[in-house]
Amino acid sequence: MADSTPTTTTAAPAPVPGQTPRRSSRISSKPKPEFVPSRRQKRGGKAGAAAANTTTTTGGRITSKQGNKRGADEIDADDERGDAGVKEGKGDVVSGEEGGGDAKKAKLPPPDEDTVKPAETSTLDAATSQETQSLDPSTQPVQAVEGDGDVSMTDSAPAASSSAAPPAPAVKTTVDIGDTLPSFVVKNEKGEDVETSTLVVEKGVVLFLVPRADTPGCTQQACGFRDIWQEFTTLDFDVYCLSADTPTAQSKWQTKKQLPYQLLSDPKRVLIGALGAGEGNKTKRSHFVFEKGGKLIDKKIPVKPADSPRLALEAIKRAKA
Repeated sequence: MADSTPTTTTAAPAPVPGQTPRRSSRISSKPKPEFVPSRRQKRGGKAGAAAANTTTTTGGRITSKQGNKRGADEIDADDERGDAGVKEGKGDVVSGEEGGGDAKKAKLPPPDEDTVKPAETSTLDAATSQETQSLDPSTQPVQAVEGDGDVSMTDSAPAASSSAAPPAPAVKTTVDIGDTLPSFVVKNEKGEDVETSTLVVEKGVVLFLVPRADTPGCTQQACGFRDIWQEFTTLDFDVYCLSADTPTAQSKWQTKKQLPYQLLSDPKRVLIGALGAGEGNKTKRSHFVFEKGGKLIDKKIPVKPADSPRLALEAIKRAKA
């Protein structure tokens, strides 16, 4: 005999707008926000233990063998609150209600390292590029000193200046025929200053150079000019002896040998070197003849002590002839 009791079918409640639809208790491939269990779910474990082992868990729904069934609406609401919760940390996902049933755990796949590396790599590459550029000497500015020591920054590898300073003229270390008497200030045997350029303003000049005062060869040369000194003055030429001796030594020598002309002292051999008669710390025996105005008309370097006075006088006579 068939049961005539009508079967009642309870329809599932329609989804509420704005409410998240019911999800399966299976593991989702996407991580869910942290789940905070409700007080009812926290009590679920205690209620399941008090059911005298008459409760079974099926697909997240709780049924009792004693016939206590929950209404469909209540079960659906409980199911929605009892969906699987996600706990952060080590990628573990907990599925099912915490109060009953075995929790299913699964590890989420680790984050793809390729998705993280590009940002870090780009940052590292940018820092490396900046550091390399800062160490590259070709990109560094060069400090240039200007004016009174002020430092300014200029671009590296500046172009060569088109207006380079001309080289300094070479210092002449000798005089040739036609050159002018070099201008220097020296001392005479009295210690007085003598400007050489003034010596040739009114008369011609004969300069004879000796290595050292009051020595045999120098005395022979000096006495030779002394003996014919009158002939030089007749031709309107003055005679001067030039050496590196001190004015005191020259004065003694002048008095001793009765030399009628002035003796010029050049201890640093400045004028001697300009005439081309300097040789280290020595003076070459020589003579130079300058006409009035300072033009060189004759020179002998080196020359013998006995020949110097005669040769100088002959050069003057030839110039006046």
